[in-house]
Amino acid sequence: MPGTAAVKARKTLKVKGPAAIIGPNPVARMNDCVRDANAAALDRSAGPPDPRDFAALSRRLPAARLKLAPVYRAAMFDPFTALIQDLQKAGFDEVLAQDKQDDGAGRLMMDLAHSLLQPADGFERSSLRAFQEVVADLYDGFLSAQDRVGVKKPDRSVLAPMVKFGEPETGPYTWSAEVTTEFGVEGQRPFLTGLVSLPPSNARKGLMAWSALSHETAGHDILGADTGLRAELAEAVERALVQARMGSLAEYWSDRIEETAADVMGILNMGPAAGIGLIAFFRGFGGALRNEGAPEDSHPVDILRGFLAASSVRLLMFADRNRWADVIRNETIRDLRTIRIPGRLITTRRQAERSAEIVANTIINTRMRSLENTALGQIQNWRDRDEAVTDRLRGHLRATGPIPVSLGSDAFAAHGVAGAVLAALSGELPVATAQQRMIEMLGVMHDQNQAFGPLFLTQRGNVFAHRCFADRKAVKMKE
Repeated sequence: MPGTAAVKARKTLKVKGPAAIIGPNPVARMNDCVRDANAAALDRSAGPPDPRDFAALSRRLPAARLKLAPVYRAAMFDPFTALIQDLQKAGFDEVLAQDKQDDGAGRLMMDLAHSLLQPADGFERSSLRAFQEVVADLYDGFLSAQDRVGVKKPDRSVLAPMVKFGEPETGPYTWSAEVTTEFGVEGQRPFLTGLVSLPPSNARKGLMAWSALSHETAGHDILGADTGLRAELAEAVERALVQARMGSLAEYWSDRIEETAADVMGILNMGPAAGIGLIAFFRGFGGALRNEGAPEDSHPVDILRGFLAASSVRLLMFADRNRWADVIRNETIRDLRTIRIPGRLITTRRQAERSAEIVANTIINTRMRSLENTALGQIQNWRDRDEAVTDRLRGHLRATGPIPVSLGSDAFAAHGVAGAVLAALSGELPVATAQQRMIEMLGVMHDQNQAFGPLFLTQRGNVFAHRCFADRKAVKMKE
């Protein structure tokens, strides 16, 4: 494994004091998780071959429709079959032939086909259903009516992306609804949702990649749902850094607002597990966080993302936020060398940390015009009740026997993934066991998610009652 010596030499941070969630040594098995992430990264299992034969694809599609929830038949299947019919064989073949790098319209067309065919073919059935449940929950967290009280409906897709396994060399990625709604032929009905992809190896290993879904879905797909939000965030970040006399870093962060905001929004939705999981995920590729950024990379350099994660966690609304932020910060510092970013700028640790603090605070707490003067941290946040649910689900993951069929109406997929990631990192469960049990748990949630049932529901969180009373208990009155 690359960088093994550096990983073995690293000591884990011990946190003193009792706490139900964080525990005395929350990253005791970091190296095990990094090795698991590395094994998944090196696994080049390709999954099903691309359906590049027009006639064969046309024959397979009708059976696929029956395996989809009604909302996805209208949002994805019907537009795709209409596209295929309009293109016919000549147009279909031309789209594939023009995409020489296999990263444009041809790749998107193949990915859309995979997202429709894999459920019907039963490819990695349990993991695929778990994957879809996580993406649906993360999308629900920012866009459902329950979370956006007082904020208008999103301008673009309100339906969670579909999912598929494939493209192992690319890693996790997403086609946002901004892209898919522009895809097609003139006069054709538009696609109404995006798509998220994981490498096929992550169906069986690479648990930390599941925490990265909070970045892909809660970040990229949601940033594009509200017109003007991305640009407004970029302007706010640049302005805040200039006002703090950190203008040398202002352009660097604002130019990478898409990936930067995705990191922060993922943490708002999944809590500290998204931050510490991202560090383990990155180490799985090279043994340590990168300290040098390439000019063409749209992501901030890894080490800055570690500091950003720590700063974001510190702004959350749960009691152990500072202790978890310290864990993530210390893990980041273990990989700190000389930070070099484009323009030959060498950033000191103090500059790096301070800029990350400003960026995190701006993204989480700035009220956005595009969100009716609401901050992202007001729409979604990680609170003590989320910690309590995660702790409860960790207990189910540790137990032997089947996962209970009733996990509680307050339990969501983000809690399940967070529980598995934290259980594996702390050593409560072997990494493989944590992932297997997590997939079983997410399957239970998927079975009970009405958005995947016969009703035409875009999100589970759209079905909620406005109650007259909360936290009230009737008592007998004196006569």
